[in-house]
Amino acid sequence: MTGTNVYEQIQRQSSSEVLDIEAYLPLVKRIAYHLKGRLPDSVFVDDLIQSGIIGLIEATQKFNANQGASFETYAGIRIRGAMLDEIRKGDWTPRSVHRKSREVSDAIAKVEGRMGREARDEEIAIEMEITIEDYHQILQDTNSAQLLSIDEPDHDELAEDRMVSGGMTPFGELAESGFQQALVEEISNLPEKEKLVMALYYDEELNLKEIGEILEVSESRVSQIHSQAIKRIRSRMAEWI
Repeated sequence: MTGTNVYEQIQRQSSSEVLDIEAYLPLVKRIAYHLKGRLPDSVFVDDLIQSGIIGLIEATQKFNANQGASFETYAGIRIRGAMLDEIRKGDWTPRSVHRKSREVSDAIAKVEGRMGREARDEEIAIEMEITIEDYHQILQDTNSAQLLSIDEPDHDELAEDRMVSGGMTPFGELAESGFQQALVEEISNLPEKEKLVMALYYDEELNLKEIGEILEVSESRVSQIHSQAIKRIRSRMAEWI
C-alpha cells in the first residue's frame, strides 16, 4: 500500500462527485470489516478501507447508468475488487505454504482413490509420511492462504463487464454453471463436521472464532477443519481447477 492519502484524491474530484463518494464511505467500511473477519491479523482494516476508497473513486469515474446496474451494486464490486487486489499483491504466504497445500490435496486424492471413501486425518498424514501433529500444523498454516479461495472470485474487468451488462458467451455460462453445480455437490459430500463448518462460514458468514464457540472447539481447530475441507474439495475437483 502506498502512502498516498486517498482523501487527497477525493479532493481532486468535482464537488458533485465528492458528495457521492462521501455518501458511500459507509459501504467501503462495511465491506472492509466483512473481509477483515475472514483474514489473518497481518491484514489491517485501515489498509482495506484505503484500497476500498480508491475503488470507490474509480467506480464514480467508470459507472454508466445505462448499463443496467445500480451505482451501489457497481461500486460494491469495484470496492471489494480493489481490496482483494491489494491483498493479492501483498501475498503474505510463502511459496512453501502453497506447495504444502497442494501436497495435502494430492494425498487426499490418493487415499480416497485407494480407499473409495473419505480420507481420515491419520491416513492423510501417513500418506504424506509425517506425524498427525505436523499434518494439523500444515492445515493451520495453509488456511489463511485460502480463506478467499471459494467465496471471493478473482477481480477483473471481465467480471465487472458481466455484472453491468449481463454479457456472457453460452459456453461460458455452461462452464460456470457446471462448475457451481459440481462445487455444491462436493460440499454436500463432505464429512458432516467439515460440511457444517463450510455452511457456518460461507452461508451464515460467521468467522472462525464464532464457529469455534458453536462447535465448542478452539479457533485453531476450526481453522484446521476448514483448511481440510477446502483441500478435500480441490482434490475432488482437480479436473475443474
